[in-house]
Amino acid sequence: MPEFTYEARDRSGRLTTGVINAQDLQDAAVKVRALGVYPTRILTGQQAANGAMTKKKEAKAAVSSTSEGKKRIGRTQILLFTREMADLLDAGLPMDRAFSTLIEQMESEAIRPMLQSMQADIRAGQPLSEALSKFPREFSTLYINMVRAGEVSGQLPEVMKRLADFMEKEQTRRSQIAAALTYPAVLITVAVGAVTFLLTFVVPKLSGIFHDMGSALPLPTVILLTLSGIIGRYWPGIVVGIALAVFLLRRWLRTETGKRRMDAFLLEMPLFGTLNRKVVASRLARTLGTLLAGGVPILEAMSITASALGNEVAAEAVLNARGHVRQGETLHAALEKSGDFLPVVLHMTAVGEETGRLPSMLLRTAETLDFEVDNTMRRLTSLVEPLVVLLMGAFIGFIVLSILLPIFKANTLVK
Repeated sequence: MPEFTYEARDRSGRLTTGVINAQDLQDAAVKVRALGVYPTRILTGQQAANGAMTKKKEAKAAVSSTSEGKKRIGRTQILLFTREMADLLDAGLPMDRAFSTLIEQMESEAIRPMLQSMQADIRAGQPLSEALSKFPREFSTLYINMVRAGEVSGQLPEVMKRLADFMEKEQTRRSQIAAALTYPAVLITVAVGAVTFLLTFVVPKLSGIFHDMGSALPLPTVILLTLSGIIGRYWPGIVVGIALAVFLLRRWLRTETGKRRMDAFLLEMPLFGTLNRKVVASRLARTLGTLLAGGVPILEAMSITASALGNEVAAEAVLNARGHVRQGETLHAALEKSGDFLPVVLHMTAVGEETGRLPSMLLRTAETLDFEVDNTMRRLTSLVEPLVVLLMGAFIGFIVLSILLPIFKANTLVK
């Protein structure tokens, strides 16, 4: 049987190399895993001899192709890569061959140069986490640290599966929020467009008729004509003013003070504050639970979780809790001191620590919170739709009333 040279990592993360006899690459991978180590690369004798000469050429070619074809790689493509890599590694394929399979099967041309660059790094002896860290726009700190923990613990396939599940749930959450907000957004846009059209084109044509009547106009008609006149006369300034206000607001939100105040407002605002708290709590529970289940130490997991929450107030609370955990307190006690977390998170965290099942309890909490967020979103959407219709109807009714009142008054004077 032919000889195969392999590189593998044991459960402590140490890199080991050796030679094994096998019928083919698949058989070699199975035999290496039977030794209690995880294979990262398996080469035939000829490949091992020629590998040192080709590593630099492959790395340069991959980097060159990546820089030439720098295209945006979407979350769906990264999710697909994660899921397929998890399946290939779980089937026993070495890392190098898994990348070759993915490069051949990926339909997106944008992701192939990135995979080729990472494959070159793998062939050069770098771990997968190091190869991923060269693409920070595509792979978050959470993703890279999860992969690194999986490499050290020898559970990389399982960690990749958890990452794929995590990404699927996050993408589902974004899709649900976008779908819930689409109809109200379209309704508001149509309402604003209709009112603007009436004030800009319809009402000005009637103003001359009203002034020719010679009698005092009713108050609603005066308000309508004044509003229409302001919009018709100063609309360029109004448009510039709105654009300037949006620009200044976005610039302020980029500052540390602005972002923190906005995040605090989002958590305390009427009606939507509770929903935002549940969304942040769900992200906290899912991210921290996924990291702990992947073998990331709790202090490092809390730091990564804080950066992934998307809310400065909640992130600061997590970092403060991290300081208490560093001093030896339990996670439940540390989170409870901040007073910024929902009771369900505190309760499930305490249960998880008492039973030794903290990661699974956090993930279960995230599922519960997601269910509550879905129900709240549906209720709020069902409230927003009739509210927009009611406001639009009231304003159009005001316009119609303002137009009809002078006509009724003129008819009364004629009689």
